[in-house]
Amino acid sequence: MAVVIGVTSGMAQNPQTPPALFDRALLHARQRRAHAQGEVTFLLDRVAEDMTDRLAAVMREFHAAADLWTPGEGLTGPPSLRRIALDEAGAEKLPFAPESLDLVVSALALQFVNDLPGVLAQVRRALKPDGLLLAAMIGGDSLTELRQAFAAAEAECDGGVSPRVAPFADLRDIGALLQRAGFALPVTDVDRVVVRYANAFALMQDLRRMGAANVLIERRRTPTPRATLLRMAEIYAERFADADGRIRATFDIIWLSGWAPHASQQRPLKPGSAKASLAEAVKKAGKE
Repeated sequence: MAVVIGVTSGMAQNPQTPPALFDRALLHARQRRAHAQGEVTFLLDRVAEDMTDRLAAVMREFHAAADLWTPGEGLTGPPSLRRIALDEAGAEKLPFAPESLDLVVSALALQFVNDLPGVLAQVRRALKPDGLLLAAMIGGDSLTELRQAFAAAEAECDGGVSPRVAPFADLRDIGALLQRAGFALPVTDVDRVVVRYANAFALMQDLRRMGAANVLIERRRTPTPRATLLRMAEIYAERFADADGRIRATFDIIWLSGWAPHASQQRPLKPGSAKASLAEAVKKAGKE
């Protein structure tokens, strides 16, 4: 059995035909199954609470808002919030008219997008001038322990490594994509969450109940040998356990925000427009 949460950090060579990494129809099925069996929501709950705080800090009203693909019951927000659930086909074409929204939010969904630049561009077009995108996605060093343990076990037991945990985008990737999509005032930051488990199998059980079992198109289609799984758990415990024997699992939640451009927004000064030079300031400081 394999588990994965991820988004590619590489750019497609042909922006018109980005490579498909994820089977989003399978993602839809896995999320529905997790919901029916009882979801594990501690990460989503953390993001939802943080999302509420961040929106409250904006100090403005949003009269047309959408929640994009957040799993489970979705997010709470302004009365106008419209939930856009992942459909059975996992389509990435958004049902938004140009300049129809004041706000788009999304929680723990964008890491599963095949064409993230395209989706961000669609969101940018859907926002009215001075409209806001605020989202959280899994990225950075998330599940690095599980990735390393599986790679070592498969290399040792199977003579090769199969796709288990997809590569994650980092802050620089996401910031660059926001700028590429035409967002003004882009901001990214990371909330690192380290969770402890009795063993690797308990972690994998939680990932299944998050709807995050492996949906990579290039995933291994045959069952993982028992010996490989047991060796993976041993390596995980050897490398990433605390003194009490419990293992650590890292989740990096990347927050991203950007605004649709508007004339009222702050803009950087043009080069050469400063009224005082740095050299003059240094000389003045030296005389004091």
